[in-house]
Amino acid sequence: MEVLLTLDDFIQKYDFKGSVVLLEGKRDVADADKSKLIDLGKLLAEQTEHMIFRSGNADGADYHFSKGVAEVDAARLEVIIPYSGHRKKANVANKTYDLDNIDLEGEKDVIEQSMKNKEMKNLISEYVSGVKNRNTIKAAYIIRDTVKVIGTSSIPKASFAIFYDDLDKPKTGGTGHTMLVCEQNDIPVINQKTWFEWLK
Repeated sequence: MEVLLTLDDFIQKYDFKGSVVLLEGKRDVADADKSKLIDLGKLLAEQTEHMIFRSGNADGADYHFSKGVAEVDAARLEVIIPYSGHRKKANVANKTYDLDNIDLEGEKDVIEQSMKNKEMKNLISEYVSGVKNRNTIKAAYIIRDTVKVIGTSSIPKASFAIFYDDLDKPKTGGTGHTMLVCEQNDIPVINQKTWFEWLK
């Protein structure tokens, strides 16, 4: 569910101990928008005290949001990655969770919700059963996206999600999957139509 709210309302409602805010989106970021993603990361890190920021350490939106947060307070930045060492040089987070160190067979909810991605269903089954190759690694990205939202037995669930989406083809690809998981779990979502206004 996309929500309309001001920056002040957002901070008042979501800056509490244990709050986890997703900052992520498309790999392709318009050149004119890159600085806005960095600015939002900075702004949120500066104006909040408790919120933890989470991303998937992907190139593009994840990287620019994280860069902004890290410039202010990298201690409140965490990433969930599809395998150990994923984009290691670009990882500026204080805490990293990787799927290689999560017992996915014990995380039934994560697998069930990931399997709702019909295109990836078979690959996810193979990946969880232990088949690791060039094809099944695609499943790891979808599972990672699910974990970012709903967490695991040891990773807390997200409280709110802020996206940079492709407004011409919204809610597609991995970003679309993540948004869908948010909606299915009643986690409020906004995209740049809302948060661009926060930067004015």
